[in-house]
Amino acid sequence: MSGPRLTTATFAHGTGLKLAFVALGAVDLLVTLYALSSGYVEVNPVFEAARGLPAGLFLLKVAGPVAIAWLVPSKLLLPSIALLAVVLAWNMGALLRPS
Repeated sequence: MSGPRLTTATFAHGTGLKLAFVALGAVDLLVTLYALSSGYVEVNPVFEAARGLPAGLFLLKVAGPVAIAWLVPSKLLLPSIALLAVVLAWNMGALLRPS
Protein backbone atom coordinates (compact mmCIF):
# COMPACT_ATOMS: atom_id res chain seq x y z
CA MET A 1 0.00 0.00 0.00
CA SER A 2 1.37 3.44 -0.83
CA GLY A 3 0.42 7.06 -1.16
CA PRO A 4 -2.48 8.73 0.64
CA ARG A 5 -4.18 5.43 1.48
CA LEU A 6 -1.19 4.39 3.57
CA THR A 7 -1.18 7.73 5.38
CA THR A 8 -4.92 7.56 6.01
CA ALA A 9 -4.77 3.96 7.16
CA THR A 10 -1.88 4.57 9.53
CA PHE A 11 -2.94 7.97 10.88
CA ALA A 12 -4.60 6.34 13.90
CA HIS A 13 -1.24 4.97 15.04
CA GLY A 14 0.20 7.45 17.50
CA THR A 15 -2.87 9.67 17.50
CA GLY A 16 -2.01 10.99 20.96
CA LEU A 17 1.39 12.22 19.82
CA LYS A 18 -0.10 13.74 16.69
CA LEU A 19 -2.80 15.52 18.70
CA ALA A 20 -0.17 16.76 21.17
CA PHE A 21 1.88 18.16 18.28
CA VAL A 22 -1.12 19.96 16.79
CA ALA A 23 -2.31 21.19 20.22
CA LEU A 24 1.13 22.64 20.97
CA GLY A 25 0.98 24.47 17.63
CA ALA A 26 -2.41 25.93 18.58
CA VAL A 27 -1.17 26.96 22.03
CA ASP A 28 1.88 28.50 20.37
CA LEU A 29 -0.43 30.54 18.16
CA LEU A 30 -2.40 31.77 21.19
CA VAL A 31 0.79 32.67 23.08
CA THR A 32 2.15 34.45 20.00
CA LEU A 33 -1.06 36.45 19.53
CA TYR A 34 -1.08 37.40 23.22
CA ALA A 35 2.57 38.44 23.09
CA LEU A 36 2.03 40.51 19.94
CA SER A 37 -0.99 42.23 21.48
CA SER A 38 1.10 42.97 24.59
CA GLY A 39 3.71 44.81 22.57
CA TYR A 40 6.26 42.07 22.03
CA VAL A 41 7.74 41.55 18.57
CA GLU A 42 8.06 38.33 16.60
CA VAL A 43 11.77 37.57 16.21
CA ASN A 44 11.35 34.73 13.72
CA PRO A 45 11.51 36.35 10.26
CA VAL A 46 9.29 33.66 8.68
CA PHE A 47 6.50 34.21 11.18
CA GLU A 48 6.98 37.97 11.09
CA ALA A 49 6.46 37.92 7.32
CA ALA A 50 3.39 35.72 7.76
CA ARG A 51 1.76 38.29 10.03
CA GLY A 52 1.06 40.46 6.99
CA LEU A 53 -0.85 37.70 5.20
CA PRO A 54 -4.46 36.93 5.98
CA ALA A 55 -4.44 33.99 8.40
CA GLY A 56 -0.67 33.65 7.92
CA LEU A 57 0.09 32.78 11.53
CA PHE A 58 -2.79 30.27 11.58
CA LEU A 59 -1.44 28.57 8.47
CA LEU A 60 2.06 28.28 9.89
CA LYS A 61 1.24 27.45 13.50
CA VAL A 62 -1.88 25.27 13.17
CA ALA A 63 -2.48 24.14 9.59
CA GLY A 64 1.22 23.42 9.13
CA PRO A 65 1.40 21.14 12.17
CA VAL A 66 -1.80 19.37 11.06
CA ALA A 67 -0.22 18.63 7.68
CA ILE A 68 3.02 17.50 9.30
CA ALA A 69 1.15 15.27 11.78
CA TRP A 70 -0.76 13.73 8.88
CA LEU A 71 2.36 12.96 6.86
CA VAL A 72 5.00 12.10 9.47
CA PRO A 73 5.04 8.92 11.56
CA SER A 74 4.19 9.78 15.15
CA LYS A 75 7.48 8.58 16.65
CA LEU A 76 9.34 11.10 14.49
CA LEU A 77 7.28 13.90 16.06
CA LEU A 78 8.75 13.30 19.54
CA PRO A 79 11.77 15.62 19.14
CA SER A 80 9.54 18.36 17.72
CA ILE A 81 7.03 17.97 20.54
CA ALA A 82 9.79 18.21 23.13
CA LEU A 83 11.39 21.25 21.50
CA LEU A 84 8.06 23.05 21.05
CA ALA A 85 7.15 22.35 24.70
CA VAL A 86 10.46 23.85 25.85
CA VAL A 87 10.03 26.92 23.61
CA LEU A 88 6.46 27.42 24.86
CA ALA A 89 7.58 27.12 28.48
CA TRP A 90 10.36 29.64 27.83
CA ASN A 91 7.97 32.09 26.14
CA MET A 92 5.31 31.73 28.82
CA GLY A 93 7.95 32.31 31.49
CA ALA A 94 9.04 35.49 29.71
CA LEU A 95 5.44 36.70 29.40
CA LEU A 96 4.61 35.98 33.04
CA ARG A 97 7.84 37.48 34.42
CA PRO A 98 7.22 40.91 35.96
CA SER A 99 8.76 43.73 33.90
